Amino acid sequence: MTDLVIPIVFMLCVVLGEALWLQRRNKGSIDWHDVVFNLNSGHIMLWLFRGLEIACYGYVATHYNQGWLDSWPVALVWLFALLAWDFGFYWLHRLHHRFRLLWAVHVVHHQGEHFNLSLGVRNSWYSSLTSIPFFMLLALAGVPLSVFITVSILHYSIQLFNHNALTPKLGFLESILVTPAHHRVHHVNDLAYSNRNFGGSFIFWDKLFGTFGPSLPSGPFTYGVRGDKSSVNPFWASNLPFLRYFKLPFRPSANAAGFRCSAGCLVSGALLLFALVLGYVYRFGYGYNGLTGDQAALFMLLATGAMALGGIAEGRNWGVGVWLLVALAFPLLLLVALGWHQPYWWLMACAIALHGCAVAAGWGRRKEAVHG
Repeated sequence: MTDLVIPIVFMLCVVLGEALWLQRRNKGSIDWHDVVFNLNSGHIMLWLFRGLEIACYGYVATHYNQGWLDSWPVALVWLFALLAWDFGFYWLHRLHHRFRLLWAVHVVHHQGEHFNLSLGVRNSWYSSLTSIPFFMLLALAGVPLSVFITVSILHYSIQLFNHNALTPKLGFLESILVTPAHHRVHHVNDLAYSNRNFGGSFIFWDKLFGTFGPSLPSGPFTYGVRGDKSSVNPFWASNLPFLRYFKLPFRPSANAAGFRCSAGCLVSGALLLFALVLGYVYRFGYGYNGLTGDQAALFMLLATGAMALGGIAEGRNWGVGVWLLVALAFPLLLLVALGWHQPYWWLMACAIALHGCAVAAGWGRRKEAVHG
């Protein structure tokens, strides 16, 4: 499963590399709490649902393949897949801005107020679920699953690049591809701009369908969305938009935070959790060859850890307690219950246990004037 792990490791490296560069170039310009949330926002639950998307695609391609591409040269199949995927993404993206139920999924991405590479991985848990219908044309046409996965990784890599804060305008490529300059327009906190430039990789869809926006506002502007701010707990960030959509009264407690957690504490915890997610991906892949008990147990522990980190970022005392329990549970699960004694699992299990104990002992926490 190294073909799945390598793109994730690359993504993590470039996101943190850009953040460190921006921090060095413009001291204090990086909100590390925001970077950690973006990395922590959906990578665990999103992976599960991404697996469901792949499983659905494979099922349709196997049982309902119309064979339209059977006689095509291989190069033409790849070209069709490249363009058809991006065409599907254009309409997926545009309709997510048009319909409130779909917007409840997509708003998590737009609530980010800092335009950098970490914003490119900020997503709702449910993003892959709402993607499923838009790519089924490729499965019906007969694009093989392996081609679909490769093309998806390519397009998502381009989309990650388009969230970087460093790239200037790219000359003639601006007329062909979606570039960071185009995508910055899309993230402006103004509907006249955010309802423009829906394309994922190719800008000609926006020009063809009349949604192209050439430039940023000439005056002062901000990124993000109007209205309620996102929770830094990934559970609430992904689910509160649906509670508001269905007018359900339940909301998380609005008590004031009891402490402020340092960036170093949060970043190190998020990296340890991310390393364990990589181990999960390497061991189980997309996870749809039959769900096992050890896979389910590890998944639940990872998901709980993500929510505990969110609680710590919010300054909630319960987050510290849950993080300690999760951190101590990892060695018990991995080394004792499952018997995974490879050096990687020993290192990760011990490191996260030590981190949980250090946070519980007060490392990285500074008391606020008002306690929750």
